[in-house]
Amino acid sequence: MGDTPEGWQWDRTLFQGSAAHYERGRLPYAPGVAGALATALGLDGRGRLLDVGCGPGTVLLTLARFFTEAVGVDPDEDMLAEAERRAALRGVGNARWVAARAEELPAGLGEFRVVVFAQSFHWTDRDRVAATVREMLAPGGAFVHISDLKDPPAGPAPLPLPPPPYARIGDLVRRYLGPVRRAGQGTLANGTPNREDLVLARAGFVNFERHVVPPAEEVATRTADDLAAWVFSRSDSAPHLFGERLGDFERDLREVLRQASPDNRFAERVPPTEIMTWRKPAR
Repeated sequence: MGDTPEGWQWDRTLFQGSAAHYERGRLPYAPGVAGALATALGLDGRGRLLDVGCGPGTVLLTLARFFTEAVGVDPDEDMLAEAERRAALRGVGNARWVAARAEELPAGLGEFRVVVFAQSFHWTDRDRVAATVREMLAPGGAFVHISDLKDPPAGPAPLPLPPPPYARIGDLVRRYLGPVRRAGQGTLANGTPNREDLVLARAGFVNFERHVVPPAEEVATRTADDLAAWVFSRSDSAPHLFGERLGDFERDLREVLRQASPDNRFAERVPPTEIMTWRKPAR
């Protein structure tokens, strides 16, 4: 198993049914991410991009213009179908999509200038995948990790609307699915691992850099529909996990939301986006 989440094994139901909820449910990354990364890495329209665990193409579609070709890899075919649909809507013509797990790389995909993981690396056998990615990168190429900034400083102003009742939502999910976090057909007793820096150092990457990109707006207004989509976009509350009780769960979820805000409108602080980059040695 290597460095995957302890005691857990991947299966193809991890995000089953979540793709349709992703765009609405997830808060956006900071809009300046693509420009910040292009500046940090000197991107100039040349070379190829690989986005591993690309989901519905959220990050790849913003970065594709800086490369000759962008390849998105994800094991969930519904996510790839959603990515392809969004690429067509946005007129992104240099992207292609490959159904595969990170552990199946290099999968004959060739050499890349940049390989990006946007909140996906923690699902993989990280030591194995990092070593493979290093071989797939051109000399001097970059391994990029993108995520929401954890524990950002609280904004000074009070929120204009009630915050989403995340603690009560978590309690409701546990009431339906049990106390241990679900993930596909298995559970995550200890959550997913962090300390990517140690993994990348072991794999021989160098020249670590960190960039924090502020969000477009500090406070987002969210509806009950947005928050229901957020719940169903998550691996630990994906629709399939509820089985025949899905309708009951959604009814109870919407009651929790109604109690927290009778007009079903909420406000929450949007986190900055954290970009971490490492380089493959140039020679």
